[in-house]
Amino acid sequence: MQELKAALTSAEVESPIDMERIKLALQGYNFGNGYISWAKSNYGGYSYANAVEFSAMQANRLGWEKYGDTQYPAHVLRYYPYGRAFTSGGNQAIVEVALTQLGNEGGQPYWSWYGFNGRVEWCACFVSWCADQCGYLESSIIPKFSLCSDGANWFKGKGQWQDKNYEPQTGDLIFFDWGNDGSIDHVGIVEKCENGTVYTVEGNSGDACKQQSYPVGSGSIYGYGVVAY
Repeated sequence: MQELKAALTSAEVESPIDMERIKLALQGYNFGNGYISWAKSNYGGYSYANAVEFSAMQANRLGWEKYGDTQYPAHVLRYYPYGRAFTSGGNQAIVEVALTQLGNEGGQPYWSWYGFNGRVEWCACFVSWCADQCGYLESSIIPKFSLCSDGANWFKGKGQWQDKNYEPQTGDLIFFDWGNDGSIDHVGIVEKCENGTVYTVEGNSGDACKQQSYPVGSGSIYGYGVVAY
C-alpha cells in the first residue's frame, strides 16, 4: 500500500471525494508515478485521453504491445463507495464513471464489452458499460441495452418515464429524438440540471465521449428514464 499512499500524496488528493485527483493517483499507481508529474505538467491533471496517450507513448518507448491499464481508475472506482457514502442513494456514481471516459474516441471498450465484433452506434453500449461499472446491471436498476428504444421501453414499462419537460436528476438517462419524428436516436447520462439547463455525459457524440448541454424541454429531447437509485 506504500505505493498507493505515495501516488495519493503525489496527486495532492485533498479528501475522499476529490475525484479528479483520486483518478490521477489511481492511474499513477497503475502506470507508475512518472505519469502523475507528466499529466500535471502537460494537462493539469488526469483525463482518460491523456492516460491513453501516456500508455501508447510508454509502450512505444519500451517496445511493448501495451503498457498498463488505461481503464484502471474505472475498474477501481466501481468498488469505491462514494456513490452511497457521499450522496443520497448513489446517483453520482454512474456520472463519476462516465466522466472518467471523457475524450474516448471510437467507442472501445464499450461495444466490444457489449458483445459486438465491430463498431456499432455505441451511445447505449456506453451507458450500459457505465452502469455495469457501478453494479447497476447486476442489481437491475438499469437495463443492458444497445438499442435506444429498448432502453426507453424498459423504463416506460416500469413506470419510470418522464417527458422532455421534466427537470431531470443527476444519474437519470436522457433519450434524444433529433428529427422530432418520434424515433429515438441517442441516449446519454444526466450530469446535473441547473437554471433550466440539462448537462449530460454522452458516448458516441461525434464518435467520442463528451459533455453536452440542452435547455429543459428542448425539441431534441425525447424523454427520460428515471433511475430508482
